[in-house]
Amino acid sequence: MTGERTAAIPINAYPAPVLKYTVTDDTPVITTTNDAFDDTFQPLPNDPPVAAVFDHFDIVESPGPDDPLNALVHGTATGVYLDGFGAVDTYLARVLPVTDTTGFLAFTLLDDRLVDAETTGVGDVASMISHELRNPLDVATAHLQAARETGRSEHFETVADAHDRMERIIRDVLTLERDPDAIDPTDQLALKNAVTDAWQAIDTTDATLNITDTLPTVLADAAQVHRLFENLFRNAVEHAGKTVTVRVGPLENVENGIFIADDGNGIPAAEADAVFTPGYSTENAGTGLGLAIVNRIVTAHGWTIRLTTAQSGGARFEVRW
Repeated sequence: MTGERTAAIPINAYPAPVLKYTVTDDTPVITTTNDAFDDTFQPLPNDPPVAAVFDHFDIVESPGPDDPLNALVHGTATGVYLDGFGAVDTYLARVLPVTDTTGFLAFTLLDDRLVDAETTGVGDVASMISHELRNPLDVATAHLQAARETGRSEHFETVADAHDRMERIIRDVLTLERDPDAIDPTDQLALKNAVTDAWQAIDTTDATLNITDTLPTVLADAAQVHRLFENLFRNAVEHAGKTVTVRVGPLENVENGIFIADDGNGIPAAEADAVFTPGYSTENAGTGLGLAIVNRIVTAHGWTIRLTTAQSGGARFEVRW
């Protein structure tokens, strides 16, 4: 299946299995594959549906209650866990939509250390994310080549999105894996400046920041605290909605502490501890590292953080030092 149809996007350059699909009558159908895919998953029927690949596996799962094929039908960027191929092999397949009806499915072979959920820790999460970097990198490379060959500008938007995701993954992993001793809490940091700078660093669209009162100056690692606020703000915007209002202010009746609250839907109390766990995410395309990094930075400073419910019903994070 790798003949003339692969000319526009040279996915044969990639060592891992990759397919391109199109959705026809709500059915994702394979239109192009690379040699690595053919060597791994052939034989397949003519004009095969993507479901024919999934049928090779005993277990096919993705985040949320939907069938994994729905991610392709709906154009949702997500991961699909595939286990049981050839009795031993386990894959992470990354769904990478290009348009509403086309996209790529890139497969990464996972080893036992990466898929053992009982023993997964920070190092294993970092290893998993490093594997996931291959997928947006491959997509960016493919679409850059396609843009060069076709001149179609929509390919550049996909390249930019892939690069943005890679940069975020890399920064998250490096922060999470940082030796706590490397944090240098010696800056006299005006928290108001840290808050406003972090807010400007993310895509807040129509969201609103409200600093409710005078924020103190603290002894901290300025770069890491900036990252802390950036992750908390991004978490609010992505989960509570683009029009969310985020409030930041000193904790009531507490000398050394601040709160960061939003007016979104909040987080169930039963998940208050889980949100700080590496890999935990309610978003299909999330890395599950943002709040884990917040917790890591807080702990490295000798501070504490807890998740409560705001008066508006949204999420409220309280940081004490």
